[in-house]
Amino acid sequence: MEAQASLPLPNHTIKELSKSQAFTSSIPSYYHALRNPDEELRPEDFTDEEIPVIDFSLLVGGTAMERAEVIHHLCMACSEWGFFMVVNHGIPKRLMDETLDAFENFFNQNEEDKNEYLGKHVLDPIRFGTSFNTSVDKTRYWRDYLKVFVNPEFHSPAKPSGFRNILFEYAAYTREIGKELLKAIWESLELKTEDIEVALDFSSCFQIIVGNLYPPCPQPELALGIPAHSDHGLLTILLQNGINGLQVKHKGKWLHVKPLPNSFLVNTGDHMEIVSNGRYKSVLHRAEVNEKSTRMSIVSLIGPSLEAIVAPAPQLVDLDHHLSFNAMRYKDFMQQQQANPLKEKSILDLLRVRDD
Repeated sequence: MEAQASLPLPNHTIKELSKSQAFTSSIPSYYHALRNPDEELRPEDFTDEEIPVIDFSLLVGGTAMERAEVIHHLCMACSEWGFFMVVNHGIPKRLMDETLDAFENFFNQNEEDKNEYLGKHVLDPIRFGTSFNTSVDKTRYWRDYLKVFVNPEFHSPAKPSGFRNILFEYAAYTREIGKELLKAIWESLELKTEDIEVALDFSSCFQIIVGNLYPPCPQPELALGIPAHSDHGLLTILLQNGINGLQVKHKGKWLHVKPLPNSFLVNTGDHMEIVSNGRYKSVLHRAEVNEKSTRMSIVSLIGPSLEAIVAPAPQLVDLDHHLSFNAMRYKDFMQQQQANPLKEKSILDLLRVRDD
């Protein structure tokens, strides 16, 4: 126990902990995220269904019939899954590899260079840290992260060399893919793109890139990289380094996601659920860790303007004959999420209109 006490809770990263000789066979108790018997999953708690696949090239360059078919599949993916894989997306493989390498190089820097970006506030434009929210979470998670705001204003760490240029290019590519997917999603809901973009002030859309590092864990059966949660925002575009670890909840069961080569995983966020008046759901997902390999993921999250008041589209409320969510400013939603322990869809649930 003395070895555990020698590492103060807020002041070390998972990368440091993973390399420490003090924890070659066990991890501190505050990383035991799966310590409750109710959280022990059985084989029947998992499903082997396959996540839908969307061919992006047919969405943007196919015939009218091909585009209509892709939008139909997209509607099904958003309403039944909240997750889908995107193939033939047009982002160069070279850039995908360079982005993963750039974030790996950031995490490999000495602690002094990384600690320059230690932040505590959700609106800090560059924030390096560990776990999820160390100020309110009693349990810690096996994860280090770098979060960078890249739109409407672009930010970047100064180091490592070349990081800024790669991040800028990757952010631009994923933002354009996100915008095209959103246009198709609005079309699938029979909403006018112009009306939604004005309502969400999408000319100043918020985009954040998050690099997640999940080092090897000596007791992966006890720890989690990040617990079950949904994402804020409209869409999340996920790139991984070839080490799988994402689990998605579908119809009450967990699915181990195995993405296709050279694909992206995309999921709908809390604010898509709000705008669609509940027709398209944000979906619970979590990151598991393993004993041998370092998993990395790069998240590109796209949302409305931070100042936008996000509410269900009036057209859908009229069609559905009920209002599913109250409105809230996007920035306030993010701050509420940061100020509370990460508990599934707890902040979104606060906005849900009850039928009592």
